[in-house]
Amino acid sequence: MNWQVVFSTFIAVFFAELGDKTQLSTMMLASSKKAPLSVFLGSAVALVLSSLIGVLVGDTLYRVVPQSIIKTVAGGGFLVIGALILLGRI
Repeated sequence: MNWQVVFSTFIAVFFAELGDKTQLSTMMLASSKKAPLSVFLGSAVALVLSSLIGVLVGDTLYRVVPQSIIKTVAGGGFLVIGALILLGRI
């Protein structure tokens, strides 16, 4: 187990998820359903499964596509999304 990777992944995902629409949806559900434990379990399982999909797709992609192309496409995608947000298109 590479604990440095575990820690850096935790930090990245934790801060990426703070204040996003997933967290806001979870807060709304917890306040409206009056079942905080059920909402927590549902959202936790959903995050784990979506993370599993991300890991499996990422690992498969890494085996097929060179890392430099993955980084370039990912970086370009973030730039496009950032520009669209700044322009008010998203």
